[in-house]
Amino acid sequence: MGFFIKTSFKEVSDAKISRAILSEFNSWFSDYIVSDVIIVGAGPSGLVAARDLAKQGIKVLVIEVNNYLGGGFWIGGYLMNTLTFRSPAEEMLDELNIPYKKTLDGLLTADGPNACSKLISAACDAGARILNMTKFDDVVLRDKRVEGIVINWAPVSALPRQISCVDPISIEAKVVIDATGHDAYVARSLEKKGLLKLKGTGAMDANTSEDLIVNNTGEVYPGLIVAGMAVSAVWGIPRMGPTFAGMLYSGRKAAEITSRIVLKNEIPVENQL
Repeated sequence: MGFFIKTSFKEVSDAKISRAILSEFNSWFSDYIVSDVIIVGAGPSGLVAARDLAKQGIKVLVIEVNNYLGGGFWIGGYLMNTLTFRSPAEEMLDELNIPYKKTLDGLLTADGPNACSKLISAACDAGARILNMTKFDDVVLRDKRVEGIVINWAPVSALPRQISCVDPISIEAKVVIDATGHDAYVARSLEKKGLLKLKGTGAMDANTSEDLIVNNTGEVYPGLIVAGMAVSAVWGIPRMGPTFAGMLYSGRKAAEITSRIVLKNEIPVENQL
C-alpha cells in the first residue's frame, strides 16, 4: 500500500533564492580570501589533511577543479568502485566510520561511494571550506616563499581562446598543500619558474610506493607541502594503483607538518629539494 504525503512549501520568490545563494557564498568566500591553509586538490590525501587541520581550529580552504570531490576514491581501479587498503589502514577507517572487509591477510576492501562520502562529510563537518569548479593557475610567491595561489573558474579554461581572456584572482595563506595527484600542478608551477625539479612518477609497485609516499610527504619549497600522489611526481616514487592507505596517511602527515608551521611558526626543511 502506498502513502501520499501532502505538504505545502513556503512560498519564496526566485529572486530571493538567487539572493540567498549570492549572499551566503559572498559572505564565506570573502572571509576565506585569506586562510591559514589552502589545499589544492580534494582527493583522499587532501580531504584527510583538511579534516585533521580544521579539527584543530585551523582555517582551511580546499580548491577542487571538478564539480565533485574525492578523486579516485569514488571508483577504485578499472571503473570498479571497490577500494583496497593495506593494514594498518583499519585504524583510520574506524576513525572515519568507513565500513570495510578483511579479504586477505593485511588487505582490506571498502565500498568507494560510501568511503568517499564519509571522508567528504568528515572534512566538511570539521569546518573545512570547499571551493569546487575552481582551477589552480599559479602560485603567489613573495620573498622566496609560497604565500597563496592564483585561481580561476574551471570552465574558463574550456572556452575558445578568443573569448577566454578572463583574469584570475589570488587568495592567500600561510601554507599551501599540493594534493593534485600525479599532475602535481602546484609543484610544477614552481618547476616552470626554475625553482624545483620534479622527477616524475615511477612505474607501478604498491609494496614500495605507499611507504615511500608517506615518508617523503613534506615541505619541498618554503610554504609548499606535497601530499598524496603529488609526492610521487616530485620524488620519482613508484605509483601505487588502486590502493589508498598511503593516500590517507600522507594526508595526515601533511596536516601534522602544516599544523606545526601554522600554530608554532616552525619551518621544516628536511624534505626540501
